[in-house]
Amino acid sequence: MRRYIHGERDGIHVIDLLQTEKLLAEATEFASELAGKGGKILFVGTKKQARDSIESWANECGMPFVSRRWLGGLLTNFQTINKRIARLHELNELEREGQLELLPTKERMTMEAELAKLEYNLGGVRDMQRPPDAVVVVDLVTEEIALAEASRLGIPIIGLVDSNCNPTIVDYVIPGNDDAIRSCELIVRALGESIKSSAAAWEQAEEVRRQREEEARRKREEEDRKRREAEAAAKAEAEAKAKAAAAAKAQAEKEAGGKQQPAKGGQAPAKQPAPTKGGGAPKAADKPVPVEKQTPAPSKGAEQPAENKEESASK
Repeated sequence: MRRYIHGERDGIHVIDLLQTEKLLAEATEFASELAGKGGKILFVGTKKQARDSIESWANECGMPFVSRRWLGGLLTNFQTINKRIARLHELNELEREGQLELLPTKERMTMEAELAKLEYNLGGVRDMQRPPDAVVVVDLVTEEIALAEASRLGIPIIGLVDSNCNPTIVDYVIPGNDDAIRSCELIVRALGESIKSSAAAWEQAEEVRRQREEEARRKREEEDRKRREAEAAAKAEAEAKAKAAAAAKAQAEKEAGGKQQPAKGGQAPAKQPAPTKGGGAPKAADKPVPVEKQTPAPSKGAEQPAENKEESASK
């Protein structure tokens, strides 16, 4: 930290505030640009002097925060932590609906204790669905585990660095006093204001984009609905035409079959003779004469059969 120290007076190191101003501007610009793209920035400060400012400004910006206790593996073992966050939401839902009051006393007290513990450890990160894009840390000595996890994952670190800290692991160094409440409040407020404005602009742009997408989706659905209705109407019209044509064809076939129907008995009707000029009955010569089959009578001189001869001889 030698390069960030202006001098020493009465055994107390004096921070070079010109460098603090310059580096704070760089850090706020980075945080603002990141928040303007929809990134998530995790505020970390568990020491008493920074706890209140961390909580208030993180809530103002809508960002996750850790102000009570850093839970080991919060970043490096986020899958397991995510399950505990889901359990926190489940218990909150049960409490909100009043179902915890319906449980037996022992079970209810156990769940309430679990809920209080999860709120204490994970209450600030309940809405964090993925690892953050950057981390703001106050007091590098106290938050050593958080720094190690963020550094291991390659997450950019913005740190308020005091004269007793090692700034080499911090990407954006802000030299300052991390033991004073007003100093912590000043740095956190400067970062929080820039993050809040950029995040609000991004959310507004996202809302406009969502509205446009919703309008486009509704328009597509309306066009699809009209197209389906038109296709259904055309199909129904085609079916009606086909049914009408089939009915007309069946009627025509039925009428044609009625004209060609034969008379009773299965024979065609006999042709009636044309009437005479005088209007009288037709002549007998015109009538057809039926031909009857007649067997010829035996002649006298004809020979009788042999059997008849034998009968007569015997007589």
